[in-house]
Amino acid sequence: MSGAIFRDPWGIPHLRADDARELARLQGLVTARDRGWQIEVERHRAQGTSASFLGAGALSWDVLVRRARVADTARRCLTRLEEDDPETADWLRAYVTGVNQGLDGHDAPEFTRAGIRPGRWEPWTPLAVWLSAHLLFAGFPAKLWRDHAVACLGADAVGLFATDGPGTSGSNGWLVAGERTVTGQAILAGDPHRFIEDPGVYQQIRLSCPEFDVVGLAVPGVPGIAHFGHTGTVAWAITNAMADYQDLYRERLRRTGAGIEALGPDGVWRRAARHTETVEVAGEEPVEVEVVETGRGPVVVGGPEGLDGTVPEPGEPPLAVALRYPPRVTGDLGFGALLPLLRARRVADVDRAADLWAEPVNVVLAADTEGGTLHRVAGRVPVRSAAHRVRLVPAWEPGHAWHGWHETPRAGLDDGVAVMANQRGPAAPLGVEFAPPHRADRIAALLARRHRWSAADMAAIHTDTHLASAAPLLDHLAALDTPGAPGLTGPAAALRERLLAWDRHMDADSADAAAFAALRGAVVRRLAAEPALAAAAAPPPYPEVFRPWLALVPRVGFALEHLLAAEDLFGIDRPAVVRAALEEVAAAPPAGVWGDTHRLAPWRALPPETPREEPGLSGDHDCVLCTSAVPGLTDLAARGPAARYVWDLARREDSRWVVPHGASGRPGSPHHRDQQPLWLAGDLAPVVTDWAQLTKETDV
Repeated sequence: MSGAIFRDPWGIPHLRADDARELARLQGLVTARDRGWQIEVERHRAQGTSASFLGAGALSWDVLVRRARVADTARRCLTRLEEDDPETADWLRAYVTGVNQGLDGHDAPEFTRAGIRPGRWEPWTPLAVWLSAHLLFAGFPAKLWRDHAVACLGADAVGLFATDGPGTSGSNGWLVAGERTVTGQAILAGDPHRFIEDPGVYQQIRLSCPEFDVVGLAVPGVPGIAHFGHTGTVAWAITNAMADYQDLYRERLRRTGAGIEALGPDGVWRRAARHTETVEVAGEEPVEVEVVETGRGPVVVGGPEGLDGTVPEPGEPPLAVALRYPPRVTGDLGFGALLPLLRARRVADVDRAADLWAEPVNVVLAADTEGGTLHRVAGRVPVRSAAHRVRLVPAWEPGHAWHGWHETPRAGLDDGVAVMANQRGPAAPLGVEFAPPHRADRIAALLARRHRWSAADMAAIHTDTHLASAAPLLDHLAALDTPGAPGLTGPAAALRERLLAWDRHMDADSADAAAFAALRGAVVRRLAAEPALAAAAAPPPYPEVFRPWLALVPRVGFALEHLLAAEDLFGIDRPAVVRAALEEVAAAPPAGVWGDTHRLAPWRALPPETPREEPGLSGDHDCVLCTSAVPGLTDLAARGPAARYVWDLARREDSRWVVPHGASGRPGSPHHRDQQPLWLAGDLAPVVTDWAQLTKETDV
């Protein structure tokens, strides 16, 4: 058997092999060569060993991964895959073989800087990488926040602070059926919103063998093309369904001479699994971690003695929290869907593959060249009591067991269009908190402006910067001039008039957008400082990895629209808060434009040897161009479009795509950052499919 690696002008790998197994080996090989440092960091993160070279800042994550049993769950999933789907298991092993071949002798400079060498991948490693990447995807720490907010502020806090949280990733996606396109064939377009990493979290790639020929966005370290792909006759894309499928249980634990016991819902104490692991930390002493698992799941917070440094309230048991998540229960991560997706020819094939999907829970859009379309939810959501969805539930009380799995909802198209943007769509029965409807409504409104669309038209939708969520704050500004309202100083009155006349577009070159953002930040900080919210300001002493969900300022920032529009907000005088914030900003207005402070802030495992100024960005959290700052905390954008794609079903070669940086993860490569100018401008690179236009790199 043989294969070959080709490259297009953007350095994107196009792989050709004799069969699917050999192609998987090639994918692993080229991924390791292009992204060796990146995937090795992900392997360490999945195993809970990243602090050994990244230092104490990675310790909290490593401890969570150990306690959540990520690596052990991946091994379980591999065992089940080998039993139920040996072909996929063998394909997975071939990928890992290629990764190890590509890592052998890898010379990425980051390995030298970190003082480590590439390690060995095991067949279960891609499963662990996938699970690690999505462990917090469903945002189970939000339940810790709701528990804290309710305890401090009362039950109304759940609804008031409900919004797309600081750790949740989302996406835009839309399908335009053939009846609404200039070619008569469907178009799929969108952009996944994730933390922007360098190298990027998506890898543009082409996989070709006699069985299939697919272009798409792969996850480095995982075989196939799971989320966004085009086979020539069918294309698919996903967004986060915002479903709730992870549960937290309060556990009552006690130590005995033989180990640890947990109190079950039948009133019986049962032995919990327990062992210890050692986490190495660069520059510091190793940390011993006690790993405990009850009948509900692994304990991820606290233990028999409760949280470190805390004393339980009188009559309350020490706090221990167990996480129950589907792959730990079923031993299935949904990898059985990956080969069927590559082999898909029609929407019905994608639909059958989606039936095999497990985690994360997604909304899927698909279209084929025969006019078929698909709009459905895919993944496993357990059936259980409503209490699970909102807060922690007591493990020792009956009524909190899982009882099978929800049927995944389906939806159709509206006037030839389907839009998914993490709003309350078909997944509404499966979730609690969804993204505000602004992005979805805006995309639908833009698509309604014309009846016929082409692939080339889609970039204008990707880059739309209208901020509908500005309305409540601007309404408060308008009300400051009502009869009887205290007067504003001259600068504040002028700023108010200027913002009320603003077009509500968060463009990088807009001084008005900068002024609005400054006002919004000031309002957020002032609201968070109100005595009525003081009880929630000090987060409970949960592990550091959960802090983004527990900090009050980001919670106020992302929920600002709700907090300003609510009938009452714990008696807070919101007009006074807005007035004071307006005077504050008028006295010291921002000197420049939105892009001066709203800059890209990509995550890197190691800081760059030569610091560089990252570019300024258009967009904002609730814009279609979703470049998320954290109002009240920072204008820097750590999240945004991790890729953009336009899949044209008329001619695949008319499809387009782009990533924030480039195809190569190697600093100094000509393809390390060559797509960033396109990404910043909202432009897209062509999807090259003609082998004659490619450069052959090597036979392998």
